[in-house]
Amino acid sequence: MKPDFKKMPRKELIAYVLAHRDDNEAFEVLIDRRSPDSEATWYHFPYTEEGQQQMEEVFRRKLEGEI
Repeated sequence: MKPDFKKMPRKELIAYVLAHRDDNEAFEVLIDRRSPDSEATWYHFPYTEEGQQQMEEVFRRKLEGEI
């Protein structure tokens, strides 16, 4: 009988997934717990020449470690 993945603490679930790499159900529960959008920075640039330049400036600054 499989453990209840939804009640399992995150660290325990990660350890389980690493030990049982073929268990897709456990992996899906682990992935569903992720919330990358809560940590993401969203940039909304208009589709214009100026917006393109702003986007390139953000990429440049990000690559250079300024932001």
